[in-house]
Amino acid sequence: MVVDTVDRMSETSSVSKIAVITTGGTIACTSDANGHLLPTVSGEELLAPIAARFDASEFAFEVHELNRLDSSSMTFADIDELNNRIHQVLEDPAVVGVVVTHGTDSMEETAIAVDTFHTDHRPVIITGAQKPFDHSEADGPGNLFEACIIASDASARNIGVLVVFGHAVIPARGCTKWHTSDELAFATNGPEEPERPDPLKLTQLGETSVEVISAYPGATGAAVEAALAAGAQGLVVEAMGSGNVGSAMGAALGKALDSGVPVVITTRVPRGDVAGAYGGAGGGATLAAKGAIGSRYFRAGQSRVLLAVAIATGQHPATLF
Repeated sequence: MVVDTVDRMSETSSVSKIAVITTGGTIACTSDANGHLLPTVSGEELLAPIAARFDASEFAFEVHELNRLDSSSMTFADIDELNNRIHQVLEDPAVVGVVVTHGTDSMEETAIAVDTFHTDHRPVIITGAQKPFDHSEADGPGNLFEACIIASDASARNIGVLVVFGHAVIPARGCTKWHTSDELAFATNGPEEPERPDPLKLTQLGETSVEVISAYPGATGAAVEAALAAGAQGLVVEAMGSGNVGSAMGAALGKALDSGVPVVITTRVPRGDVAGAYGGAGGGATLAAKGAIGSRYFRAGQSRVLLAVAIATGQHPATLF
């Protein structure tokens, strides 16, 4: 559904458009009688007070209400739908930028998936909220306003996808949700000078299966074997420390690597890079020697997306990390 929130958007060709794609999340939620949050707010309702703060002679808004999802339910097929819509919207030369409203639970995954396929110079900004629409101190309107400001700013071009949240502007690569409830919900593990490989031609991810497996002291190889038996095409291991797992899980991962299944090693530690330094069956150095790829500063969620992209496009995973 597309809703033109500014009636005069066609009066003159000099009016620039900001396209807002809504997908649900807390920013679109209200509380029911039991205090449970449900995504009830339409894209038009979200944007109306924001559009009113812009000069209608300079900017027009168009709303694309894609769905109303809790972002913990986002699948690769949903990300495909969003990527397809973004590319469709950017076919209009009058659009100067795109804003996506999204739940915070999987915002970092969607951000890097969009960024990896974002070949256009115009910005895509992803935002959301920690408090629902009907909260007395709702943070969604402020986040959405700032996202629209940056989407309309020429200085945001040619740098890929950005997460705008809690007055912070964060590149998609390395973005991670660092707090469950604070309004400054996101931080970055990325370097001070952001890195971004050449974006790829849009490819669908819906048929790609990558599983995330958590390592812990004494973990066996059962989770690895179960994931492969279920059809996983790649594995991301949330290892301990700088990238280590126990010997039993290490042996199972070694078998997976020997059979040609790509494995990415990340870490459960909040900060720092993955570095394969230890030997032994589960040591990072041993797994790296067998072909496992260290995730560098990417944590499990974004590592899963990058590995899925590599599998779907036929790229070597290391080129995306």
